[in-house]
Amino acid sequence: MFVGIDVAKATVVVALHPSGETWTTGTSAKELRALARRLAALRPAHVVLEPTGGYELPVLMALGAQALPVSLVAPARVREYARSHGQFAKTDVLDARMLARFAAERPVQAVTLPDAAHRTLMQLVARRRQLDEMLVAERLRLDQQRLFPDSPVVADIEETIAFLEAKGRDLDRQLQAHIAAHPQWRETAALLRSVPGIGPVTVATLLAFLPELGTLSRREIAALVGVAPLAQDSGAWHGRRHIRGGRADVRRVLYMAALTAAHHNPALKAFYARLRARGKTAKQALTACSRKLIVVCNTILKTKQPWQAPRPATA
Repeated sequence: MFVGIDVAKATVVVALHPSGETWTTGTSAKELRALARRLAALRPAHVVLEPTGGYELPVLMALGAQALPVSLVAPARVREYARSHGQFAKTDVLDARMLARFAAERPVQAVTLPDAAHRTLMQLVARRRQLDEMLVAERLRLDQQRLFPDSPVVADIEETIAFLEAKGRDLDRQLQAHIAAHPQWRETAALLRSVPGIGPVTVATLLAFLPELGTLSRREIAALVGVAPLAQDSGAWHGRRHIRGGRADVRRVLYMAALTAAHHNPALKAFYARLRARGKTAKQALTACSRKLIVVCNTILKTKQPWQAPRPATA
């Protein structure tokens, strides 16, 4: 038996395959624990759900407490699967049934649920990203309001920006203290920080949302992050390569790290210059630098050797 769970903010819809049975329950801690116990009694082969911006995390924790085999699958992958079966309508019940059917017909790998320390790190990194997003929005509002010399809200926006910047510094200190307090991350963090362009926020993000780093091949890690260029060819037509999918949180900080590394990391600076000289746009070159940067980090963690500047070529 396979289980599909469609997760929303206030409710989850559960579907069983092949029986087709469905039911709906709430998302309070008590209700999720009861759901996990009910599913554990059924002994399913696999439970599948989609990431929904964080609403899936309490469900995952409840299922993990009952040691149920559970997987997260990308929504786009499930939608394409549904279309391949002629299912174009979309409701919570239909989605849950399609997830259960997907679990039965497609091989999916069970996720390793984070422990308490890892979960705390993920929450701190997510909050740090939220603060950055709020700062960007407030700074844009400040630029707009400064067009009006008599604007009465400039001082208020400036005060909000100062508050958010202070909170960001506090969170950075919390992140560094949390990483330093756990021996399993100290060596990894030190190795990653040895790479010019990799700062503390990038290190924390990689530790939180890319635990596979250092265990995969260069192609696998690039595809997992979503910085591997995908071919768009058909017959004699050759389209432009694009990146797609992957882990957006990791890719976002990696792009910003590549922007810094392209100016301060000797190897990536030369790599970026070569790409620009060949006619690549700045965005294309930085995306390529992002891929190279994550491959370098992956190799460093595999070999346990810190980054070393490339030696100058000899005659």
